[in-house]
Amino acid sequence: MSERTEAMLGVANALLAVGVSLLLLVVLVAAARMPVFELREVRVEGDIRHLTREQVELILSREVRGNLFTVDLEPVRAAFEKLPWVRAATVRRSWPPGLSVTVEEQVALARWGTIGLVNSQGELFEAATDQDLPEFVGPSGASSEMAARYREFSRLVRPLGLRVIQVTLSPRRAWELRLDSGMLVALGRDQMEHRLERFAGAYPGSVEAIAGRVRYVDLRYANGFAVRVPPPLPRAPRAATRNGEERGKA
Repeated sequence: MSERTEAMLGVANALLAVGVSLLLLVVLVAAARMPVFELREVRVEGDIRHLTREQVELILSREVRGNLFTVDLEPVRAAFEKLPWVRAATVRRSWPPGLSVTVEEQVALARWGTIGLVNSQGELFEAATDQDLPEFVGPSGASSEMAARYREFSRLVRPLGLRVIQVTLSPRRAWELRLDSGMLVALGRDQMEHRLERFAGAYPGSVEAIAGRVRYVDLRYANGFAVRVPPPLPRAPRAATRNGEERGKA
């Protein structure tokens, strides 16, 4: 076989391969456009407490275009993740023809001042809630650390029947706690857990009896802590009765 014949045979084989590929492409495109592949349903899964049917329907009407093969999944995923209570979303094609959306909702752990919420991973997000949540007050970028500290502080005071309702981290990195009893606890800048644990150990035999009156506890001492109690209210003056007996003024 001459070189010219071999070259012509190679060209013919290449053209045949191209023709077959084009034919397959046409078949696939035609098949993809068949009614059987039209999207019929969208299943939304996950531990859903805040995502509403109206929000889902709005996303579907705006972002879902095409059928099972041609729909672009990325805009759908991005639209779900823009919702206030959605932390992450994954979108997959499923059969019968449709989409499967798995949603991970935010779990609110605390309020971040007055501008937003902190989730269970220590991340900031913006949403509205009427939940009874503790408040974090701290510098920008400290939400993750404050979430971790809050869990540890809460673990230490929970056996005392107390609850942390505010955690404050100052620009100088000094920590303070506000408890649901009204008590403000100064922890300082180091050994915070150790100091709070020491206080928790001494609490039942000392502070507990006057806990309702204690307004401030300073744990920034090497071997103890200081407690501030408001001064007692002045006693009402006593007035004499006609029989010479004294009685308190109303």
